[in-house]
Amino acid sequence: MLTNSVAVIPPPPVDCTVDVIFAIDESGSMCASNFAKVKSFLRQLVSRFDVDRCKTRVGLVTFSSNVGTVINLSNYTSVTSLQSAISSLSCRGEGSADIANALAYVRTKMLTSAAGDRTDIRNAVVVITDENSDDFNATVVCIKFIACCLLHAKPK
Repeated sequence: MLTNSVAVIPPPPVDCTVDVIFAIDESGSMCASNFAKVKSFLRQLVSRFDVDRCKTRVGLVTFSSNVGTVINLSNYTSVTSLQSAISSLSCRGEGSADIANALAYVRTKMLTSAAGDRTDIRNAVVVITDENSDDFNATVVCIKFIACCLLHAKPK
């Protein structure tokens, strides 16, 4: 007997060797409506990364006025455990989005070998927010500094 059900096979992981860090806004406005959507998006996105074979390492930091939860690049070596960590994130819902402070933290604390950064692998830093930075000029300086460091420190 045939049924109308179709087996859904997830796509294979993307063959991309990269260390990627997500900086996630958890200020009041973000928690009100978007934080759950961001977590769902990230769980789906990381399922496409080849974390299990260590081709891709994923880090994450939440931020508002201060840095919150930190997942270093070396913390998780399986998609399942990383998705579980993302699911367990909670949103503080306080303060405003200090993007410059978050990027400075990423640059000085997370993009280090002690936190799992690999010197021979390209990095990507993704900021997810729903508002403007508290200090636009400081944010621009941090972005330029990170971009300069990434462009000159990694292979082409």
